[in-house]
Amino acid sequence: MSRYIMIRRLRGPAFLLLVGVIAILAQTDILSWGRSWPLFLILAGLLLLAERAALASEGYPPNAGGPWQGTAQRGAWQETAQSGAGAGQQATGTAMVPSQPPHEWENGGEGGQS
Repeated sequence: MSRYIMIRRLRGPAFLLLVGVIAILAQTDILSWGRSWPLFLILAGLLLLAERAALASEGYPPNAGGPWQGTAQRGAWQETAQSGAGAGQQATGTAMVPSQPPHEWENGGEGGQS
């Protein structure tokens, strides 16, 4: 398991542990709940720094300005845009985005009941 995932999974338990420590300190009148909010910010900042450091050491994320470099196949919209496709060419579509419109849209646009 990568260090990034480990740190992400420890975020909730770390905050729960901090709440427990603050509850004990509040019972002993050492620290009140109203003055403990900086501890939550410090913990959140430390966890974010640890996540970023783990990502940087693993070489993630890829370039945010471009498509993912590891893809073997480009999307149909990129192929259509790069080839200058006109109205006569159809994109192939994917499992999530069909290339054909649903059958009820092929009624000539009348809508309503037939």
